[in-house]
Amino acid sequence: MSDADHFAVPRESEVGIAGAGAAASISPAQSASEQPAAIVPAKGTGNRRSPPSRWRSAIFASAVLCVAIVSASTWWIVSLGPPPLGQNLQFSRQVLDRHGHLLRAYATAEGRWRLPATVPDVDSRFFDVLFAYEDKRFREHYGVDPLALTRAALQLVGSGRIRSGGSTLTMQVARLLEPRTSRSLLAKLRQIVRAVEMERVLSKDQILSLYLELAPYGGNIEGIRAATLAYFGKEPRQLTLGQIALLVALPQAPELRRPDRYPRAARLARDRVLDRYAAADHVPADEIAHAKAEPVPTARRPMPMLAPHAADRARAEEPAAENIRLTIDADLQKNVQELASARLRTLAQTLDPAASLAILVVDNATGEVLAHVGSPSYFDERRAGEIDMTEALRSPGSTLKPFIYGIGFEDGFIHPQTLIDDRPQRYGGYEPRDFDYSFAGTVTVRQALQQSLNMPAVAVLDRVGPSRLAARLAQAGVTLVLPEGQSPGLAIGLGGLGTRLADLVMLYSGIARLGIVLPLRERLDAPAGQAQRLMSPVAAWYVSDVLSGSPPPENGVSGRIAFKTGTSYGYRDAWSIGFDGKHTVGVWVGRPDGEPVPGLVGRAAAAPILFDVFARLGAPAALPPPPRGVLIASTARLPPPLRRFHPALLAGGSAQALRILFPPNGARLDLATTDGKPDPVPLKVTGAVTPVTVLLNGAPVPEGEPAALFFTPGLGFSRVTVLDASGASASVAVRVGDNAASRITAR
Repeated sequence: MSDADHFAVPRESEVGIAGAGAAASISPAQSASEQPAAIVPAKGTGNRRSPPSRWRSAIFASAVLCVAIVSASTWWIVSLGPPPLGQNLQFSRQVLDRHGHLLRAYATAEGRWRLPATVPDVDSRFFDVLFAYEDKRFREHYGVDPLALTRAALQLVGSGRIRSGGSTLTMQVARLLEPRTSRSLLAKLRQIVRAVEMERVLSKDQILSLYLELAPYGGNIEGIRAATLAYFGKEPRQLTLGQIALLVALPQAPELRRPDRYPRAARLARDRVLDRYAAADHVPADEIAHAKAEPVPTARRPMPMLAPHAADRARAEEPAAENIRLTIDADLQKNVQELASARLRTLAQTLDPAASLAILVVDNATGEVLAHVGSPSYFDERRAGEIDMTEALRSPGSTLKPFIYGIGFEDGFIHPQTLIDDRPQRYGGYEPRDFDYSFAGTVTVRQALQQSLNMPAVAVLDRVGPSRLAARLAQAGVTLVLPEGQSPGLAIGLGGLGTRLADLVMLYSGIARLGIVLPLRERLDAPAGQAQRLMSPVAAWYVSDVLSGSPPPENGVSGRIAFKTGTSYGYRDAWSIGFDGKHTVGVWVGRPDGEPVPGLVGRAAAAPILFDVFARLGAPAALPPPPRGVLIASTARLPPPLRRFHPALLAGGSAQALRILFPPNGARLDLATTDGKPDPVPLKVTGAVTPVTVLLNGAPVPEGEPAALFFTPGLGFSRVTVLDASGASASVAVRVGDNAASRITAR
């Protein structure tokens, strides 16, 4: 073999096996003569690189490309910023009832209806249908379902068009949080990245909650709660299978499947969801058929508008609050609003097309408002529906008469069985008349109040004093508005001033509490108001007992509710306010513009509504039992000064007015006690015509001479009243402490 043959360049196949290292494999031990001086390229190969070098270049290029792709992807993912988790979602502001139920919602600044929702808020079967139709492996995957994406890709290749996007519910939430501008591969990749990021941070239920809050349902409706309220008029806690299927189908094409615009498309989409659900979960065919037979809603319902006036006021007080809780009970409010709407239609037909009404229901124990109807027709411009008539200043008619008599009972110059005259009487330039321009003659105070006779009430007010009545009511927190430049006169007893339905309800609930008035409260988080003494417990019980015997309207039962009606001058306002042992209800009827309504009378227009409201409150609760000091007796068995009412003495009628010299009004008595009871207190009076009767908290004490009278008060506040044979009376209030040393401090 020649040297040339020995050093011939190997074939390409051999190079491919041995590689360039073949030449380097010659042992150094070989002689120099045996080593070739150079490797001569084979004929025709020129300077071309060997195949192994080309492989290395390809591998290097691939590595560089991968690094570039990873780097670019990492840069792109980082450039996306932190994943959106829905922390800054703007929801419709809500006003909720005492139990957290929705009373009224307000659209967002963009005009959308979007309400918060969580998994427990929704019918559990909704998720079964949703997973069967949208994302069968939602509970197992980590944001992306490879099987769904593969299926979508194969469908795209096979049909040449997108038949399904392969999106999981998490990817859909990502798209809802970051809406895409176009359907592209980059947009899909973005959803995938966001879905994986969200799954690392949020729980499955949190992701579902975001879907429940953001899924579009057509128009300005977002989220399942807004959808169920708009299409079905209810919360999503209890849904039919057909309703669930419709709610699952709508977000896929919310505008094309809107049931209020395209009911046929909505029905077809719903039925496809039902078919897929039946196939996935083996639902009985008859159940699916029943769901398909359900009607599809063809119109949107208005959002809840319970207690809109109370909601508006609460929102005005705290405009930035997301949720406001009121003391109102949503179920009762809905019931009362429906009653008000029905009664309004009757009033429009029988009295005046522009007539309106207002209703207030209060819990006696707390002063909390349970139902508030400022107007049954909030959007009715003819009736000024946006005006809250529970807060409007109106003439109260005869509804203040119970408080006139209450002060008279407290002062001790009248008793429910006291005889009083209903006859014409002039008071300077003021000459009141009864409502029917007739006179009943001599009646008891009980009959005078139950029949709402004007003359006896004015006579008692003349003795009580109009300014004193006004001061007593104002002290209890009532707003009283008199004509400009006028001071309280006898006309206020018959409605000659302005007040509000809310104030009257507050006063009457005070009677139900035996004389203690609590401010009304509508905000659940508002502190309880300070209680005020309106009248003594004995006086309040007398008023309550008398009003419980008022003759009821045709739809009422006597003796269950203590109530009073009233009609303002000129037939402008009709009132009925009543209470039982648990609730106080006030009703106003009239025209918001103040125009007269012929035939508008409290007993005929307002009282039936009052009794209807109480019927919706359940069985009437018993009124409080008689407190200590109540005198239950017939007229003949009353102390002589209490048997007949004596009007205030005119000027010159008495040489010396009856006065109590000791103790002074408002005195604080710190008395020694015997066996736990304060010692007797001497009572000194002047100007009395014997015999004299002394009343302690409405109950008579033993008779005696004016110079030798004693009374034994209880601890706390007491009222001492002296009546003489002429019918004159004087009264003082004292407070008794329990200090051992006796001293008197006048306030």
